[in-house]
Amino acid sequence: SITVTDDERSALTKWARGRRTPARLVLRAQIVLAAAEGRENKDIAIELGCTRRTVGTWRNRFADAGLAGIEQDAPRGGRTPRV
Repeated sequence: SITVTDDERSALTKWARGRRTPARLVLRAQIVLAAAEGRENKDIAIELGCTRRTVGTWRNRFADAGLAGIEQDAPRGGRTPRV
């Protein structure tokens, strides 16, 4: 289960309700808030219209790195730059 401090909860709530917050951050905040309530991944996925894998990914990222883990995307590989 996910444990959220009061400061983290206020930041997540702000992101989940923000009108100028990017949609991906809104979804991530909603996932973490629902997980903190003790709900299961499948129920969260159905409610938010995403996959269980997405819910599990962001739940684990928050558990590992806190707010910083969900605030930015992880670096990805790509084509090597040409000089």
